[in-house]
Amino acid sequence: MVAPDETLADLRTTEVRTHPALRDGHRGAPREVTTPAELRALLARRAPLAGVRIQDLDLHPYERLLLGEEDLTGLVVLGGTLSPTLATHLREHGAIVFPADPHAPVNPYRAGLYHPGELYEGLTARGYADTPDARAYEWSRDAALEGDVFVTLLRAIHDDSMTDALTDHLAGREVIGVMGGHAMERGTADYAAAARLGHDLAHAGRVVLTGGGPGAMEAANLGAYVGTTDRLERALAELATVPSFRPSIDDWAQAAMGVRAWVREERLLDGTTGIRSVGVPTWFYGHEPPNVFCGAIAKYFSNALREDTLLARSSAGLVVLPGAAGTVQEIFQAVTPLFYAAPDAPVPPLVLVGVEHWSVTVPVWPVLRALGEGRSLGASVHLVDTVEDAREVALAARG
Repeated sequence: MVAPDETLADLRTTEVRTHPALRDGHRGAPREVTTPAELRALLARRAPLAGVRIQDLDLHPYERLLLGEEDLTGLVVLGGTLSPTLATHLREHGAIVFPADPHAPVNPYRAGLYHPGELYEGLTARGYADTPDARAYEWSRDAALEGDVFVTLLRAIHDDSMTDALTDHLAGREVIGVMGGHAMERGTADYAAAARLGHDLAHAGRVVLTGGGPGAMEAANLGAYVGTTDRLERALAELATVPSFRPSIDDWAQAAMGVRAWVREERLLDGTTGIRSVGVPTWFYGHEPPNVFCGAIAKYFSNALREDTLLARSSAGLVVLPGAAGTVQEIFQAVTPLFYAAPDAPVPPLVLVGVEHWSVTVPVWPVLRALGEGRSLGASVHLVDTVEDAREVALAARG
């Protein structure tokens, strides 16, 4: 925070002396500023603010400094908090200020991913219907807002913010997607197998990426989150007491929150931390609540953007557990870029688990074999019967 008697010159002198990028004379390209430290360093520069995007920050501590800037052409301020005086000054001197909407249940300009506790805030006291997650779904379906260009813009900005934050979160990591249906119940052998898969992939250093919902998605996130096999067995037993989010999301989510709480304490004690899994759910499917075992959540209003983001980020491979229509859609959306890949292009594995399911119940496998004939796709698709086999195929393809 800027001290009351600190001048802009004092600030600039201090920051130029201590900030490596500024000390080396780096000027850089247009950039996003998402932390107070970045903003402080930015104001220490004597360069124009054109091309800078200040995202979701409290500008009150820096108001006096910003009011002293006269050339603000090209500066964009996305949400955050600022006084009417500063907002007027920014606009009059060339900046673009995107306003917040106090009626929106989400912050469209947020710079980071969600934590499960944010989306489920108030669950115990008031029930799921009054959580931010449920309110965001209702906002997305509100007929009175249909066609409201401002609300449409806010939702689009929110989803772009999610994509940007997810890119930062996964930078430099090997990511394996795990897809599967939401109907898979806790307490079943299939759920336990999906959890073991998530655990094994995370233990091998991969980030497990799922659709972030219940069923197979929750199981894979759970396995990645717990960190040890002993904790996994205990968690599976406790969760089995509430098999499904139907009929009560409240009971389903509260059981998971209880498990997450003790697992988190044990993880902190033994150092089993770090980026292990991420969920990418959508409010388009509002009947599917997000699971709480994601290390972070990128939740979208647009399901089309969410699907594309989920598959594009699964750069080290994709494992598909038994599912229905939504899972089939994900399979073929993933197959399309693999089908058109250049013959010498590296193609990550696509592993289907469940020979009978994908050959007979939902006969996707014959179609994939036909599409892969004579193409690199043919060598990248696999059909196996167990999650252990899927794990071996996925991990063998380390990039």
